[in-house]
Amino acid sequence: MIYFSAFLASFLFVGLKAMQQINVVRDQKLRIMPTSIGLAACEFYLVGYMVKLGPSVPSVAAVGIGAGLGCLLAMKLNRRK
Repeated sequence: MIYFSAFLASFLFVGLKAMQQINVVRDQKLRIMPTSIGLAACEFYLVGYMVKLGPSVPSVAAVGIGAGLGCLLAMKLNRRK
């Protein structure tokens, strides 16, 4: 369960980070603060998780896969047609 929560936090963190970059490029100022607050929450959780658990192959895999999938989803959701 701890690896799933790390996966989810990483998924959200990188997804929000990608959305934040898209918001900046598109000059969407109203979305900047809510996205930044979400980023901060995920970052605090992930840092606390890593300090508590320490590095291991399963934790690195969970965080890495979550990050990649979060970024891909953010890109897909924000694609301009």
